[in-house]
Amino acid sequence: MTARLEAKALAAFLARDDSASAAAALAALHPTDIAQILAALAPEQGVRALGLLPVRRRAQVFGYLEPPEQLRLAAVLPRGELGALFAAMDPDERADLYKRLPEPVREAIMPGLAAAEREDIRKLAAYPETQVGAVMTSAYAALRAEQTAAEAIETLRREAPDRETIYDAYVIDEARALLGVVSLRDLLLAPPDAPVGRFMKRDVVKVAAEAPRAEAVRLIREYDLIALPVTNGGGKLVGIVTADDAMDVAEREELRRIQAFGGAAALGGPDLDLLNSPLRRLFSARFLWLALLTVFGLATSHVVAGQQALLEKAIILAAFIAPIVDMGGNTGSQTATMVIRAMALGQVRLRLADAWRVLKRDLPVALALGGAVALLEAALAFATKPIGWEVVAVVGLAMFACTVLGSLVGIALPFAARALRQDPATLSAPVITSIMDMLGVLIYFGIAWIFLGHLLAG
Repeated sequence: MTARLEAKALAAFLARDDSASAAAALAALHPTDIAQILAALAPEQGVRALGLLPVRRRAQVFGYLEPPEQLRLAAVLPRGELGALFAAMDPDERADLYKRLPEPVREAIMPGLAAAEREDIRKLAAYPETQVGAVMTSAYAALRAEQTAAEAIETLRREAPDRETIYDAYVIDEARALLGVVSLRDLLLAPPDAPVGRFMKRDVVKVAAEAPRAEAVRLIREYDLIALPVTNGGGKLVGIVTADDAMDVAEREELRRIQAFGGAAALGGPDLDLLNSPLRRLFSARFLWLALLTVFGLATSHVVAGQQALLEKAIILAAFIAPIVDMGGNTGSQTATMVIRAMALGQVRLRLADAWRVLKRDLPVALALGGAVALLEAALAFATKPIGWEVVAVVGLAMFACTVLGSLVGIALPFAARALRQDPATLSAPVITSIMDMLGVLIYFGIAWIFLGHLLAG
């Protein structure tokens, strides 16, 4: 609500060409607050408001805008101003925007950039979205081992305005091979004439540019890093991933996991956004999952239809199909969620020992849950419906078997996904439920035939 009110006030200043008041209002705000205000303005007004800011601050504000808002403003920005904005943006944000822009716009602004900036954009934009290289920045602080502490501090003082962080500086050789890391604190405490190579830390936590971006998040979280150096196949330093960029990645990964586990994941391209994604994209992403699940449902219905003879003799069995098969899906989803969470936290890896450890941990719980739920279901069935002990036994045993099997499936599928080099989150809750619907029906009617098959013989 505050952003909307400030946006109305800013729009009023712009409508009466009161640039001085508009600039004064923007000067007192943080870049992220300005970004929220610009998102509430018409694109033409947003461009005029951006023009009231210094170029460096303009780039900061633009970096805080959501991708759809960036494209909305970029579409109406004059090419010269867009090129100047590009040049002032941080390298990683600049590369991200470059990949989103239409090809004609890219070709129009690239000639206006310095050769080093063009090369940097092409290098960062070359990495797929799923790799660390796509979220790294080349704006890192680099030192040489032979520099003294005093010379290194002077280097950082000179380079600080153009670097993401100077709290950690990376020591490289002439070929840009990563030799070590030194903190600003170590530099300040070291004797001024001491060479950096003498007190730098040589055991550097680093990540490959081609590694999954989730690996950078894990390392930054595990080692409590301000930034994580990124190297190429030859061990040369090519960039860093900062902690705030890792937080953004973690947030997007969590969003994607939630969408995938709920059966609303998009195949390729950006993540789904309920408010900003096109309706056609929202439909296609969800329809794909629902179409697959419809096939599962049709197969399950054929199994049920094949039991017509048994159901005619014991029609009461139909009343318990839904609760029994639903229990298997619910239990499987619960277990899979816990296994995926353990994998995300690094507690469980793709190893036979870890799979066995999870199974030993969960199986007693699954057996206990199955027994408790089976007794509850059998007691409720006997108390509320006119059935004999044979039907009670069928219902109770089927409920027990589906609950235990659902838990086992919930353990197995995440490990199977990792073995196939897939994200376990793509095993969505609807898919697990559909698998257990099929297995639950087979189990239920299999047990029913054992106990009630004599009715057909009669």
